[in-house]
Amino acid sequence: MFQKLITYSIRHKLVVGVFTIALVIWGIVSLIHLPFDSTPDITDNQVQVITQAPSLGAQEVEQYVTTPVEMALANIPELKERRSISRSGLSVITLVFDDDADIYWARSQVSQMLTQVEKDLPKNVETEMGPIATGLGEIYHYTVRAEKGYEHKYSLTQLRTIQDWIVRKQLSGTPGVTEVSGWGGYVKQYEVAINTDKLNASNLTVSEVFDALEKNNANTGGSYIEENSNQYFIRGIGVVKSLEDVANIAVKTVNGTPIKIGDVAKVQLGHATRFGAVTRNGEGEVVAGIAIMLKGENFQEVIRNVKLRIEQIQKSLPEGVVIEPFIDRTNLVDRVEGTIARNLIEGGLIVIFVLVIFLGNWRAGLVVASVIPLSMLFAFGMMKTFGIDGNLMSLGAIDFGMIVDSAVIIVEAVVAHLGVKSIERKARNSADTPIRFSQAEMDEEVHDSASRIRKSAAFGEIIIMIVYIPLMTLVGIEGKMFRPMALTVFFAILGAFILSLTYVPMASALFLSKKGYVRKTFSDRMIEKLQGWYRPVLEWVLARYKDVITGAVSLFCMSAVAFHFLGGEFIPSLEEGDFAVEMSMSQGTSLSQMVENCSKAEKLLKAEYPEIKQVVSRIGSAEIPTDPMPVERADIMVALKPKAEWTSAETTAELMEKMEETLKTIPGLKAEISQPIQMRNNELLTGIKQDVAVKIFGDNLDVLTQQADKVSRMIKNVPGVSGIFVEEVSGLPQIQVKYNHERMAAYGVTVDEINRILETTFAGARAGAVYEGDKKFDIVLRLDPKERNFQSLQSLRIPLAGGESIPLSQLADVVYEPAPAQVSHENGARRIYVGFNVKGRDVQSTVKDIQSILDEKLKLPEGYYYNYGGEFQNLQSATQRLIIVVPVALIIILLLLYATVKNLRESLFVFSAIPLAAIGGVWALWLRGMPFSISAGVGFIALFGVAVLNGIVLIGQMHQMQKQAAVVPEENGASLAAVIQKRIIDSCMIRLRPVLMTALVASMGFLPMALSHGDGAEVQRPLATVVIGGLITSTLLTLLVLPAIYKMFTKK
Repeated sequence: MFQKLITYSIRHKLVVGVFTIALVIWGIVSLIHLPFDSTPDITDNQVQVITQAPSLGAQEVEQYVTTPVEMALANIPELKERRSISRSGLSVITLVFDDDADIYWARSQVSQMLTQVEKDLPKNVETEMGPIATGLGEIYHYTVRAEKGYEHKYSLTQLRTIQDWIVRKQLSGTPGVTEVSGWGGYVKQYEVAINTDKLNASNLTVSEVFDALEKNNANTGGSYIEENSNQYFIRGIGVVKSLEDVANIAVKTVNGTPIKIGDVAKVQLGHATRFGAVTRNGEGEVVAGIAIMLKGENFQEVIRNVKLRIEQIQKSLPEGVVIEPFIDRTNLVDRVEGTIARNLIEGGLIVIFVLVIFLGNWRAGLVVASVIPLSMLFAFGMMKTFGIDGNLMSLGAIDFGMIVDSAVIIVEAVVAHLGVKSIERKARNSADTPIRFSQAEMDEEVHDSASRIRKSAAFGEIIIMIVYIPLMTLVGIEGKMFRPMALTVFFAILGAFILSLTYVPMASALFLSKKGYVRKTFSDRMIEKLQGWYRPVLEWVLARYKDVITGAVSLFCMSAVAFHFLGGEFIPSLEEGDFAVEMSMSQGTSLSQMVENCSKAEKLLKAEYPEIKQVVSRIGSAEIPTDPMPVERADIMVALKPKAEWTSAETTAELMEKMEETLKTIPGLKAEISQPIQMRNNELLTGIKQDVAVKIFGDNLDVLTQQADKVSRMIKNVPGVSGIFVEEVSGLPQIQVKYNHERMAAYGVTVDEINRILETTFAGARAGAVYEGDKKFDIVLRLDPKERNFQSLQSLRIPLAGGESIPLSQLADVVYEPAPAQVSHENGARRIYVGFNVKGRDVQSTVKDIQSILDEKLKLPEGYYYNYGGEFQNLQSATQRLIIVVPVALIIILLLLYATVKNLRESLFVFSAIPLAAIGGVWALWLRGMPFSISAGVGFIALFGVAVLNGIVLIGQMHQMQKQAAVVPEENGASLAAVIQKRIIDSCMIRLRPVLMTALVASMGFLPMALSHGDGAEVQRPLATVVIGGLITSTLLTLLVLPAIYKMFTKK
C-alpha cells in the first residue's frame, strides 16, 4: 500500500498539489474558529442544589433540608459522588455525575426529585439549582464604583441597585453567559421597622401588621365593559408606590380611628441582611459582579461578547459610575497563547536549522520543513472536527522534530541516493559532461530511494502514533488534561505520516535540484568528521562489548533507584499571573470587622508591593452562593503587573512568600496565598480549596473537631506543609431560645406562633413588593435596628388568646451558647478536613511523611476513619492508571517492532533503546530538581516511541547488509566475528547521519519548552525535559550499546 501511494503521488503531482492546497484552506479556517483557553476544563460534571433557609441553624439545615434532599437525590442514575455543606440559613449540595452524562439530562433528573421532596421541607425554604458552569466559568470579575469626585453622590445601596437592575439585567442576555452574580453593597428594601412600645400601646401584634401589609398591596382586573361603542378594561390599582403609601396602610380601626402602620413602625429604606461584602484597594466597600460562562461555550467568543456588552452598558450608567474589571481571564489566555506560539516558532526554526545543516541541501531542508505547517494545519482541522480546544495541554506536547522524523528519513535517503547515482554517472561520463537528471529520471530515483526506506520510516512513525493511544484511555481529571494532548499529537503525526507518503515524494521529485550531487557539502564534511571520531570509539566498544552492556545495565539500575527519590506531583501549577489570598479569622467574626481587616490587608499589600495593580476582597458569600464561605472568611484577589515590572521578587514563589509574611503582621488574621483558577478548581473538584486534605469521617461533630485538631498538630512541622486550615464546624456564637413547653401549654401558646414572631421581628418577613418602573424591591417587616438586641429578644411580646401579651422570657430561656457553624457531608457521611498547601517540596514526598506519622500516632475511635483528598488524590488516581497504560504502550511497541523486522531477537535489540532512553529522562529530571509528574509520565511515553525509531533504522541497515553480503571464505582469513563486526561498523557509519538528525530534530524541537519561563511553561517543562534527556542518552547508547548487543547475540 505504501509503495502504491508513493508511486501515485510522484506520477500525479497535480492531484497531490490540489489536495495540499485544500488542506491549507481547511486548516486555516479550522484554526480561525478553534476555541482557545489557557488550560483544559477539568471540572467534573456537576449540578449544585442551593437551598436558602433563613430561619434555620446549621444542624437544623442539615436535619430538615440537606439530609432529606440528599436522600431523594441519592439514586439518580450516573451519579457518582455527593458533597454538601449545611450552614446557618444555607444548604449547598454538589452532585457529581459521570463525565459522559448529559448535563441537561442530569439537571432534569435533579429537578424532578426536588419537586417530589419539596413538600417535606420546612416552610419558607427556597431550593434552586446553581448555574450550568464549571471551574473555568468565572470569566469576568468586575466592580461597579463611583469615580473620584462622585464618591459621596452614590451610596453602596445605589451602586448595588445599578448592578442588579442595569448591569446584571443587560449583561444576562449576552450569548454564552449563564449567570451574572452580584456581590457586596446593600440590596435595597422597603423596611417597616416596628417600634415595640408603640405596638404594645396600640394593642397590636406583629402578625396583624404583617397581614395588613399583605392585604393592602395588590392590583386586580375586572374584565371590561362596553360603552359608546368602545371597550374599557377595568383595573383596580392598589399597589403601594412609596414609603408614604406603606405608612398610610391601616392595620385596624379602634372607635372609628384607624391605626396606621406609620403609627407603630418607622417606614424607611433599608437593606437585606448581608452575608458578604466586597472591598477594593483599602479604600472601603464597593459592589462587584461576576459573569459566569455557560458550560461548553467558546471562551474567546463569550469574553468578546461580554466586553462589547460592558462597553454598551457603560454608556447607559449614571454619570460618575464606572465598571472596572479586576479579574479578566483574557490576560492569562493571551499570555499562555503567546508562550505556546513562541515555543512552537522557536522549536520550528531550530528544527529547520538542524535539517539544513545535516542535509547540506537547503532545498531538501525546505521540503522537510514544509511538512511542519502542513501537519499542524491537518491537526487544527482534526481538532475542530473532534471538538478539541486549543490550550496549554492540547498544544503543549507538539514537537516539530518528532513530526518530521519520517520526512527526514525519506529526504535524507533521497539526497544520499542521488549522490550515489551522480558519482556513478560521473564515472561513466567524461569529466566535462554536466550531470543533470531529467524529470522522468528524477521521479524514478526518488521513487526507488523512498520506497527502499519507506517501510522503516513508516513503521517508526506508526509506533510514535500508537504509543499515544493508551493515553486516550485515561479517565477522570488526568483524562481531561492529557487525552486532548494525546489526540492532538496523534493528529499532527498522522498528518505528517500521510504527507510523507504523498506530499514529500512529490515535492522531492519536483523541487530538489536536478543537477549532479558530486561536490561535497559542509554537511558531508561534518559527517565525515563525526564518523572519524565515532569509528575508533565504536571499535573500542565492540572490543569490550560485555563491559559496555554491563555498564549500561548498571546505569539503568542506578536510574531506577534515582527515580524513587524524585518525589511526585500531579502536574506543575500554572502561573496564572494573579494571586488569590485565602483569608480567615476566628469563628463568629462580624462582617463589619472583616471589612475593616480586609481593607487593612489591601492597604498593606498596595503600600509594600509595587507589583500589584489592584486588590479586591470578596468576603462571605455572593448572592448566588456557589462558593458558600462564612463571613469570617474572604478571598482577596490580587491582580499583578507583568513579571517584567516586578521589583520585590524575581519568582512567583518568592513574591507569595513575602506577601504571606507581610499579612502575618495583622493580628488574628490567617492568610494563605494560592491562585484564582487553581483555588476554584480545587474546591469544585474536591470541595476543598487547599492542595491536599486529610478528610476524617464520623458521626459526632465534637469528636471530629478533636481529631482534626490532633491531626493539625501532628503534621504542622512536616517539611512542605504550608497554611494548615482546619475546617471549622463548631464554636459559632449563638443566642438560643429554648422553649419551655410546660409554660407554653399553660398560656395556650404554640411553637409555631412564637417561631413566626421571632423570625419576622429579627430575620424579617417579606410582606410584598414595591415597583419602581421595572425595578422590584421587597417590603420587609422587622424590628427597628435599634431594638434588635439581646434585651429586646428577651422582652419580645408574645400575644395570648385573650388579647394580652407576655414577654418571651416567661415562655423560654434565652441564653448564649456556642453551636455548630457548619456540617459537611461526603456521600451522606459527616466529614471534617484538615487542608494545607504544599510549598518548597513535592506533594508525594510530603504526603508520604504525613502518612507515616498518622499511621503511627493517630488512633481514631471506632466507626471513624480518614483518607486523603485534593491533588494527592488526583496523583494517586493518575499513577494507578499509568501503571496500566505504560506497560500496554510498551507491549504495543514490541509487537509493532516484531511486525517491522519479523524477528523477535532483533525486535528486542531495538526495544533495548527504551530503558536506555529512560536513563536520560530520569537523570534530566533529577538534575533540574523536578519531581515526577503526570506531565513527565506523558513525556516518557512520547520518548519511548521516538527512541525506537533510530534503533529500527540501525537494525534495518544491519539486516539489509546481512542479506546482501556474501559469506567470506575462511581461507581469505576473515572470520565470522570479523564479518559481523565489519557489518556493524559499516551499518553504523552509513546510518550515523539519519540517527543523529532524527534525534537532534526531535530533542531540539522541545528545547524552547524546556528552557522557557513564559506563562504556562511550567506545565510543559517536565515533558520537554524528559524527552530531551532521554533522547540524548538514547542516541548515544543506541550508537554504542545497540551494536554491542547485536554483536553479543548475532551468530551469523
